Amino acid sequence: MFNKILIANRGEIACRVAATCRRLGVASVAVYSDADAFAKHVAGCDEAIHIGGAAAADSYLRIDRIIEAALRTGAQAVHPGYGFLSENEAFAQACEDAGLVFIGPPVSAIAAMGSKAAAKALMQAAAVPLVPGYHGDDQDSERLQREADKIGYPVLLKASAGGGGKGMRVVDKREDFAAALASCKREAASSFGNDRVLIEKYLTRPRHVEVQVFADRHGAAVYLFDRDCSVQRRHQKVLEEAPAPGLTDEVRRAMGEAAVAAARAVSYVGAGTVEFIMTGNAFYFMEMNTRLQVEHPVTEMVTGLDLVEWQLRVAAGERLPLRQDELKLNGHAIEARVYAESPSRGFLPSTGTLKYLRMPQAIEFAIGEPQRAAVRIDSGVREGDTITPFYDPMVAKVIVHGADRAEALARMHRALLACEAVGPQTNIEFLQRLVACAPFVSADLDTGLIERHHEALFAREQKPFDEALALACAALLTREGGNAHGASPWDALSHWRLNAGFRQAIDWRDVENDAPCSVIYTRDGDMRTLEHADRTEPFDWWCEPQPHTFGVRLGETRTTGRVFIDGDLFHVFCHGAAFVFEWSNLLAHAAVAEHGEGRLTAPMPGKVIAVLVEPGALVEKGAPLIVMEAMKMEHTIGAPIGGRVAEVLYAVGDQVADGAQLLVMATDE
Repeated sequence: MFNKILIANRGEIACRVAATCRRLGVASVAVYSDADAFAKHVAGCDEAIHIGGAAAADSYLRIDRIIEAALRTGAQAVHPGYGFLSENEAFAQACEDAGLVFIGPPVSAIAAMGSKAAAKALMQAAAVPLVPGYHGDDQDSERLQREADKIGYPVLLKASAGGGGKGMRVVDKREDFAAALASCKREAASSFGNDRVLIEKYLTRPRHVEVQVFADRHGAAVYLFDRDCSVQRRHQKVLEEAPAPGLTDEVRRAMGEAAVAAARAVSYVGAGTVEFIMTGNAFYFMEMNTRLQVEHPVTEMVTGLDLVEWQLRVAAGERLPLRQDELKLNGHAIEARVYAESPSRGFLPSTGTLKYLRMPQAIEFAIGEPQRAAVRIDSGVREGDTITPFYDPMVAKVIVHGADRAEALARMHRALLACEAVGPQTNIEFLQRLVACAPFVSADLDTGLIERHHEALFAREQKPFDEALALACAALLTREGGNAHGASPWDALSHWRLNAGFRQAIDWRDVENDAPCSVIYTRDGDMRTLEHADRTEPFDWWCEPQPHTFGVRLGETRTTGRVFIDGDLFHVFCHGAAFVFEWSNLLAHAAVAEHGEGRLTAPMPGKVIAVLVEPGALVEKGAPLIVMEAMKMEHTIGAPIGGRVAEVLYAVGDQVADGAQLLVMATDE
């Protein structure tokens, strides 16, 4: 086994590899760009080396700098992770030339599988089933048109050197072929520097099923069963599960043996994934990914194996730990990818700082005991980290295991309800709907599931609005010093008066719908009520010991949820739904100084009932200064800026006109 390896990647896969290194006692070296100086994977490794600018081309794709970092730190091997240089034959060769072990397949295998057309020719020779199509060298447009006509429409045009859905077009009829071919070639040339295409019969409602294979340097090769990755958006996976639902033992074995044949055809070594497209029980080779896959955790969960450990052992020259007949399936696992993206805007990536991040409580993955790992979270970011435009916007992978698919589904549903984030937009609520939709629950899977059920998956859903609004009020009243349980009434500067009840208007804006919503909070002795939308109900609230967590009673309904306060924005999470309310306290907002001057004016006629500061007092921005009564309700006015109170212009009992200046603030030099 190695003493030290360099991880030539970032994010959750770098954290994942580092975790196995720690368990095995192998030192790990991280590399990082300008944008990742304080990233989670940097903190998770024993050493870290800066390799360049924020753009991947200036850092994670710089072969020379990565090799230099490995040599400088005394690493014996390089783990490429996935993405970036993981399937780059030049990188694998550079590692070999530098005397470093590349933790992956031989250069020849990467080269053989790097071209989809060449790979299909190899598979055909190895008797691996192929989709009817054309993979030839003749790229003349007329020849391609004839081949498409021969195959029969619809056909799929694919960039031979492509991936990730780029350079891919479905052509439904002959008349559309020429334009689609030109578009496909342009995109392929732009994305991959190669405009060569291949043509395949387009299968309607196909499934995407892949097989995990492993081979060592001693001639042994095995398959670690299959995964269904059919649920995709923009040809990229969203949900994955293992084993693939609905396969007979005969089909599972035949597919696994075909995957091993594919690996043997290129003298493969290490971890690889052979991807198949399926209709019914028929399966056809699509491509082979010569690396570990993003969705490898579901295979780990159902086999109880650490695939990264297998990678390290095989790369170090050891034999595969198990034979084919020793590999067993245990239960069912599902993975959901939480991304910073906007599903309603075509899944466009979203950027920003993760101001608040809550994931379900994970049970640590135990080798050989997948039943203990009911929930697993693989993530490369933490609360406070920033999702930048430079890299993949994944936030986390939520992986669950169950005794069967039904139990795994139930655990996934519950796990996603516990996912909460504030900052960039995320696909969390979309994933919640996706795992609960009828076709996924019944395992009626195909690559067009999301698009086919688009209307249902993107429909506006009923949310517990009243409970969420009550939680926002509870958080606001607590922040203002009016906690129902345990706070001193003398701190309730926004509304409290000795020996008297009160009514307090709380004005909100429902940000999602850009709609105003107001409530009136009333306290009369021990009786509290909340009035909203012509309904007045008993109201009470309390703070839970967990951060940001509140409980409320609204009428006969009790609800617990979390509220993250970001300035005047109150992010509320309850029953798996997310809300954003903006506090619209007119008096507080009116305190903002005009033209930067320390002026504080009354936005409406009223009476001063409390002056909370004296001239000369030093206050922070937002500190309560004056309490006014207007329209039979009391309001606290906060400091527009931090600084010194220069002059108080009104006393308690004074009536003030709309727009009257109440006091003067002087900023510190």
